[in-house]
Amino acid sequence: MVNVQFVNLDGSRVTAQAEAGSRLLEVAQNAGMPLEGTCEGQMACSTCHVIISPDWFDKLAPASEDEEDLLDLAAGVTSTSRLSCQIELTPELDGIAVRIPAVVRNMQIG
Repeated sequence: MVNVQFVNLDGSRVTAQAEAGSRLLEVAQNAGMPLEGTCEGQMACSTCHVIISPDWFDKLAPASEDEEDLLDLAAGVTSTSRLSCQIELTPELDGIAVRIPAVVRNMQIG
């Protein structure tokens, strides 16, 4: 199992567990986090944008060019922003900390 710590807008924390191989978006949604995932993980929107703790960011596989392009359009992007639909949890990510951004912009509808 991989433990994920989500940090809400108010600073409260929610810890969730998932099987290795799970997508971060699904784990977040199952934990009640406010990530819409409008495109259902097809990387056609930015409603699953999350901010990865700097301590964990370099442990992730690099973002693809398509993901980087969508992040350029997301609201509130930081240097450690990622699309949660593109993050597959591995045992090396056990304990990862993920912040939910304050604003979400759906690029499917402009």
